This record gives sequence, structure tokens and C-alpha cells, in this order.
Amino acid sequence: MKKIPTKSKKRVLFISLGCDKNLVDSEMMLGMLMTSGYEITDDEREADIVVVNTCCFIGDAKEESVNTILEMAELRKNGDIEALLVAGCLAQRYREEIQTEIPEVDAILGTMAIDEIVRTIDEVLCGAGENHYKSLDEKPLTGVERVVTTGGHYAYLKIAEGCDKHCTYCIIPKVRGNYRSVPMESLVREARKLADGGVKELILVAQETTLYGVDLYGHKALPELLRRLCEISGIYWIRILYCYPEEIDDDLIAVIREEKKICHYLDLPIQHASDSILKRMGRRTDRRQLEEIIKRLRREIPDICLRTTLITGFPGETQEDHEEVLAFIDRIEFDRLGVFTYSQEEDTPAALMPGQIPERVKEKRQAQLMELQQEIAFEAAENMAGKTVTAMIEGKIADEDAYVARTYKDAPGVDGYLFVNTGRELMTGDFVRVRITASNEYDLIGELEDEFT
Repeated sequence: MKKIPTKSKKRVLFISLGCDKNLVDSEMMLGMLMTSGYEITDDEREADIVVVNTCCFIGDAKEESVNTILEMAELRKNGDIEALLVAGCLAQRYREEIQTEIPEVDAILGTMAIDEIVRTIDEVLCGAGENHYKSLDEKPLTGVERVVTTGGHYAYLKIAEGCDKHCTYCIIPKVRGNYRSVPMESLVREARKLADGGVKELILVAQETTLYGVDLYGHKALPELLRRLCEISGIYWIRILYCYPEEIDDDLIAVIREEKKICHYLDLPIQHASDSILKRMGRRTDRRQLEEIIKRLRREIPDICLRTTLITGFPGETQEDHEEVLAFIDRIEFDRLGVFTYSQEEDTPAALMPGQIPERVKEKRQAQLMELQQEIAFEAAENMAGKTVTAMIEGKIADEDAYVARTYKDAPGVDGYLFVNTGRELMTGDFVRVRITASNEYDLIGELEDEFT
């Protein structure tokens, strides 16, 4: 039988699901718990308390969140844990359903109430647990000590909360609120703390990074923020995700081009390439504008790596629309691309649109899009042979004289890897020069430049 520790030594298992923005919330809650005397474990057999930070962006994410809660609820029902809490987007959106259908859940935290995590657990352990929610207009939480869970050599910096775009397929504004930027001084202080803790790569995230500062300063202040982050000693790479193409301007392009620490990498979630579908999605660009933005980026920053995401099977999407996307991908040749099948989310305008596409058609179109992208990506990887690149070491491969690394073209968790063969001892977070010798589908293979023969 598990030995239950004293109250000051209760152990918390934290399960963070969904996006990297959600992960930042989890890291903040972990920091608050540790500061308050709780211990953290990654083993459910040792845990006294479990917190599930959930996602509900698309159907698959909801299913994963629900299944995880149900799995942890069994531990609660069997007495293996003392408390089960649910936080995040699913908790915000389906609070009543969770309370009714899963009575083993002791308390629920809304998306803007993560600062109540310690008080909520304290209350639950005293038998008086309550749910906590706050207005979706609440200012983003700042100044919290984080527990970085990404290995320590890179970390996400969430620069804003919520979204104002209100795309017709997206539930985010209803669970995260409108766009609210984190004050620049707070972000710079947080980045300095991360650098002092050994972080070498900052990855800027938000529902949309390109609009940073408009609500606080009356103008797009991302270029200014980037320049200030580049001044921080110890930070070597800065990567920008979630850049809406219509908000990319000359100032942003200039700072990416001029500041050596900023990776020549942009994530542009364009979602589609057919004008009729883009309009139905509520997007702010058409195909011609997308092509112009991409051409400008490649002209101004010739070695830029462009990543995008697409949604296939949106209501009303015809075969002609689908073929238009295929032609667009073939013409543009994105460096990185992911495809989601459309998820019919309740409480969104798109859910009520006519022309809903059968799942088998969505999946077929997704497969065709990804097959084309694979051809593009595999050929690009093959063409890297003989080139020398800078890479960050991610870790050693067990029982082999080889390491896993990433180039500036590879965001963690979503892009490929570079496998480096060497007998030299390297550390996670080290930067090395690597000569590419071969490729394996999306991934590259190489040797340290000074060892290459």
C-alpha cells in the first residue's frame, strides 16, 4: 500500500495536454505548487494529487482530454490518489458536463484561474474544494516562477492571451477571451530568468504573435520586443510561431533579417488556398495576398524556413477547392507543412454551415496533401547533403555514438531532427557545426564539421 506523505510533502502529477501555450500555463502552475511546498512527480503510482490541463481545440484533442480525465478518475475512485483537478480549455468550455458526468473530479479551474491552483488543492485536501473561474478579460498572469519542463535548453515564452480574429471554425475566443498582450517589461524579465536558468532558445508563442502590443501600445510592438530579447545574454536562438500572414510588415521582416539571434523561421498558419474557402473560414487573406507575402519573405530573407498548417474538408470545400490547395503547395513548396482534417466544433459558425464533408473524404484529401508535401520535403532533405549547418544538441541516443539535434529550420516537437554521429561527448543545449551526409525522409544525418572526412 502506498505510503501517504505529510501534507507539506504531497506529491502532484501534472498532465499537460494540447498546445505549447497550454504548456506554459502548466509550467506556471507547477512553479506555484513547488513554491508552496508541494512536490512534483511524473509517476502516477507516487502521486497523491493529479492535475489534468486540458485542450478542446479539435475533436481529437477533446477525446484525448476526456480519456485522460477518465483514466485518472479511476485512480480517484479506487483511492489511489486523494484529489483530481481539471484545468484548461476543456474545463472552461465543459465545466457543467465534467461535474455531472465525472463526479470523481474534485475541482475545476478555468483558463484564467490558473493562479488559484494552490488554493484549490489546499481546499480539496481539507474537504472543501470549489471550482474557480475568472473573466476571460482577465489580464494574463505574469511574474510567476515557472518550472521549465522542456529540458531546460529551450522554453516557450507566451507573449499574449486570447484572440480577436474569430475564424468561423475556431472556439479559442470563447475559452480564452479576446487578445491581451503581456506587458513587454514582464516578458523581458521572464526571458532573463529563463536565460539565467540555462535556456538558450526562446520560442515566442500566442494565438497570434504578430499582433503583439496593439492593445497595450497602440501599434504592433513585436519588432521592439524581439530587439530587446536579442539583448539578453545567454539567449542564442529566438524562434517565432503563429504569425498570421496579413500582419507581417516591413518592420518585422527587417528585425528578423537584421538580428542574428532570430531564427530565419516563420510559422504561417494559412489554413487554405482557395479564396472561397478562406472567405468562409473568416480569414483575412486571399490566395494572391498569401503568395505576395511569401514571395516578399523569401526575397528579403532568402534562407527563411516557412512552416504552415492547413485545414482540409472545411464545409463547402469542393474537389476543385482541394485541387487548388494541391496546386498551391506544389507551387509554393513550403519547407514544413501540417494538415488537419476539419473538426466540426459546436458553438462555432462553421459547425452550422451547409456542405459538411464526410470523414472519409476529409481523410482522403489529407492523405493526398501530405503525400505531396512528403515529396517536397524529402527532396529538400536530400538536397541538404554536403552542406554545413549550425545545430543545437537535444540529447544522446542510448548505446550509440550519436546525438539528436535540431537546426534553425526545426521547431521542437513538430519538425524533423538532425542525427549527429560522433564519439565526442556533447551536452544538451550545445551548439555545433555539422556537415550533412545523408537524409532519411524528413530527418537529416551528419557528422561534426571538424570530424568530417
